[in-house]
Amino acid sequence: YNYDSKKDFPSPPELYCPLCADALRDPVTIPCGDTYCLECIKIYWDQFDHMGVYSCPQCRATFTPRPVLRRNLPDVNHEPRRQLPELMPFPYMHRESYCDFCVGRRNKAVKSCLMCLAYYCETHVKPHYESSTFKRHKLVDETGHLDRKICPHHEKGLELFCRSDQMCICVLCTVREHRGHNIASAEEERIEKQKILVVTQSEVQYIIQERMKELQELKHNVDVLKSGAQRAQAESDKTFHEMLQAVERWKAEINQMIMANMQAAMGQADGYVERLEQEIMELQRRDAELRQILETEDNIHFLQNFPTLCVPPEAMVPKVLINPQFSFGEMSKTAIDMKEHLDDICKKELSKISKTVNETPVYILLPRNGDKRLKADLQEPKTRADFLRYSCKMTFDPNTAYKELVMSDGNQKVTRKKTVHFYPDHPERFDGFSQVLCKEPLSGFRFYWEAEWTGEFSIGVAYRSISRKGKNSHSLLGYNDKSWSLLCSDSGYSAWHSKVDRDLPDAPRATRIGVYLDYAGNTVAFYAVKENMELIHKFKAQFSEPLYAGFGVGSSVTLCQLRQSHTPY
Repeated sequence: YNYDSKKDFPSPPELYCPLCADALRDPVTIPCGDTYCLECIKIYWDQFDHMGVYSCPQCRATFTPRPVLRRNLPDVNHEPRRQLPELMPFPYMHRESYCDFCVGRRNKAVKSCLMCLAYYCETHVKPHYESSTFKRHKLVDETGHLDRKICPHHEKGLELFCRSDQMCICVLCTVREHRGHNIASAEEERIEKQKILVVTQSEVQYIIQERMKELQELKHNVDVLKSGAQRAQAESDKTFHEMLQAVERWKAEINQMIMANMQAAMGQADGYVERLEQEIMELQRRDAELRQILETEDNIHFLQNFPTLCVPPEAMVPKVLINPQFSFGEMSKTAIDMKEHLDDICKKELSKISKTVNETPVYILLPRNGDKRLKADLQEPKTRADFLRYSCKMTFDPNTAYKELVMSDGNQKVTRKKTVHFYPDHPERFDGFSQVLCKEPLSGFRFYWEAEWTGEFSIGVAYRSISRKGKNSHSLLGYNDKSWSLLCSDSGYSAWHSKVDRDLPDAPRATRIGVYLDYAGNTVAFYAVKENMELIHKFKAQFSEPLYAGFGVGSSVTLCQLRQSHTPY
């Protein structure tokens, strides 16, 4: 009598393993409280050893490090948790079986015979290889579900596939139940269905790669947000240190706002990162299942599980983007305004920025099936009206201006005079080249500004850490790794970064240049401002600090006043 047979001693339904959909064997309860077969949960977790994060297949709870598994007697009153809709049980998962011919301690089965309908260990399977008696027998890899390879009506091995009814059948089924149907051999049907399953696996692998990229981008953008918050707080601290003691209470409120939004952003990001990691683990598990079923030699096992595995996975997590309207830089700018306008203006400005920050979400959730309106908003601008949506007011910073540059029009215009003008010494002043930066730090998402020029000039962006002293490449716009610039003259244009220049002989000419900075997208582009904007050059970079608009002045440069709608120019 086979005392290992579950048919002889069936377990109650509540003691079934959610992974193999069979009665529990060597049950173990993991830290979240769910119970599985010891071997089932070991095989499931083995897939995630390379990641170091292990999850419960039912409730999705995660564990680090891998929990130690110990056999236990499960609670018969334990009610399994509700299965998440995106997960599925593993009825086709490999189940350990034992040789039917061992006496005493039974060895693990390595093969099963579709003629004998029995399991064999390495020792007892040898006659099938050595004796001519078993020449016509069909040996397959042991999968633990031999009973599923037998026709329930005729007790014969399943060798054929009925395409009319989409099911595996035996030879006798063709005489009665499936007479006149479209019948094919299991081998032929597997070849056809394997083509479909290979395509499904390719889709799963592609989605895994895409999710991995999204995960890395999200983590990078979270780091940028965190750095932006830290820089905003540092600049706020410096500004408030220079203010009178009467405004110390405003400093505390600004810092509290920055930290609260950073913590809220980090908290949201942790959730999005965790969900993406869980989806990736689920897809990797799906990939492992597909790999296992594609590698099996058992055609019946393959065909029976094909309907479950061929369904392409559905997106579980929306795509997460950084909101173009959110920026920590606005808070540090507000601190500067508050210092200049004192207590009454502080109340007004703090109220305004508080409302803006509280109403502007940090992240945008983009559904996988596509929100056409939102996608359109995030596309690259094409018309001038599109660019003007990101327009920002710029002002020249006198503390950075070269000694021959004169400011006018409320620091909106700079003109070069050959006579030296008195400026107080300042560590941020350029003393080797006729250059000037703007005051406003640029970080976060998208910005756009325009400038008109006469004489030779350069226009670009630079980190605040660019050198200001000496007549060398470290302080010249575009000649170092801290700046990107477009050199403009009557003879043509050239683009510069890290001493590498690129001539642009075919670039459109214009006396007004538009600069479009997509900080999160790591690009800065220069356009000839016309009815239909014409691209002059675009830089791809990996920005790590806030950027400042910079100019090299040959004769004069004027910052253009822009409105967020199309205007004549």
